[in-house]
Amino acid sequence: MTSQPTLPARHPSLTVLPWLVAVALFMENLDATILNTAVPTMSASLGVEPLSLKSVLTSYTLSLAVFIPVSGWMADRFGTKRVFSLAIVLFTIGSLLCAVSYNPPMLVVSRIIQGMGGAMMMPVGRIALVRSFPRSEMLRITTYVIIPALIGPLIGPSLGGAIIHWFSWRIIFLLNVPFAIAGLWLASRHMPDFRDTEAPPLDKSGFFLFGSGIALLSYVLEVFGEHTLSPMTLGLMTLVSLGLLTAYWRDSRQSSAPLLSVRLFKIRTFRLSVIGGFVTRLGVGGMPFLLPLLYQIGLGFPPWQAGLLTIPLALAAIGMKVISRPLLARFGHRPVLIVNTVLLGLNITIFTQVGPGTSIWMILPLSFTQGFFSSLQFTSMNTLIFADVDDRDASKASSLASTGQQMSASFGVAIASMLTAFFIGGLDQTNPLVTVPALHHAFLTMGLLTMLSSFTFWSLKNSDGDNVSLHHSPTQPEA
Repeated sequence: MTSQPTLPARHPSLTVLPWLVAVALFMENLDATILNTAVPTMSASLGVEPLSLKSVLTSYTLSLAVFIPVSGWMADRFGTKRVFSLAIVLFTIGSLLCAVSYNPPMLVVSRIIQGMGGAMMMPVGRIALVRSFPRSEMLRITTYVIIPALIGPLIGPSLGGAIIHWFSWRIIFLLNVPFAIAGLWLASRHMPDFRDTEAPPLDKSGFFLFGSGIALLSYVLEVFGEHTLSPMTLGLMTLVSLGLLTAYWRDSRQSSAPLLSVRLFKIRTFRLSVIGGFVTRLGVGGMPFLLPLLYQIGLGFPPWQAGLLTIPLALAAIGMKVISRPLLARFGHRPVLIVNTVLLGLNITIFTQVGPGTSIWMILPLSFTQGFFSSLQFTSMNTLIFADVDDRDASKASSLASTGQQMSASFGVAIASMLTAFFIGGLDQTNPLVTVPALHHAFLTMGLLTMLSSFTFWSLKNSDGDNVSLHHSPTQPEA
């Protein structure tokens, strides 16, 4: 049976819990955005080529992909409070090890430890929120969680540039420490300890099959097009990864307690939000990779100035979190997702008009609308995921949804990279006359892919998600 702490409706912990989860998400987002600006300086400090540090970035993603699926089982087995605190500790240890790393292999291992912590923080935090609040409150709670977390991408690029300019790149990793201390203190006082006293044993074979299959497939996508491996080797690795994932699918259907509960796909709202969100993120996920190339190579902006162009995007995302509730309450999830997905795809395609000589006053509103549409899209999809999921299955749904989101974002970057390399065709990647047209073709392809994902949401019913958005409800959620 599921053990749930009894908290009064106005218990102080229910007020603090969303901000506690926001601290965890803030650390993850800040670390991800601030590190990208530091790669050239880190490579010079360590005496290696910048491209050789790509594994430092991808190791974190691979660690997330492997360990997110096990986070739900750990929360059920050991309790959300203990696992959430352990996640913060692991993330902090990884950060400290990154700060004292003296070579790339040590950085890779440290980033893997960070990924283990990050893989548990957000899924377990989401489980605690879903089990603590009624579905009608999830939009309001999601707003409180996301707004502070969006500050990370808002200040990350510019803060990273300032730290690199005035201090050592190692300070970047030490920024996590005070937030981790605050998070641990808040978790000890306000994190509820949900657990399932009848949690089954860990699906060890499923963990091996799925984890190794996803890790191998992610690695293939990361190195594809770099010519570091022969086509035969890449093809063999792809076949092995797909074979492992197929074996997991068969094993999970026979297991009474699989690592990832694929039976949740029988729930229409969960299935459509996860599948539709996966395809949407394939297009949107490539933008953080494409835009820096466009701004720095195509327009000739220095890294710090290119980072400043992301501020309108983050500001718009914060603003949308405030008005997404009334929008969903007024129109419902189905029409919002259908229309907004098309608008988001169109926004991506408009970046084909940005090139040398483009006024910054055109880029700023384009970046703002991208943040606006992206924020509404992710809020709508993330709240719909749990609309019809029982509390008992919250941990399983969180693990499955988080895994899908992480992998689609990673695959989006890989697809964007492959598209750009394909359209460049082996020519000089530092030449704006070559790179800008290739990027424009990539924007067009990614935008069309995003718009096509809107067809997924046509299968939703008009009433789907009404228990979350309060669409057609006589009472609206409190502000």
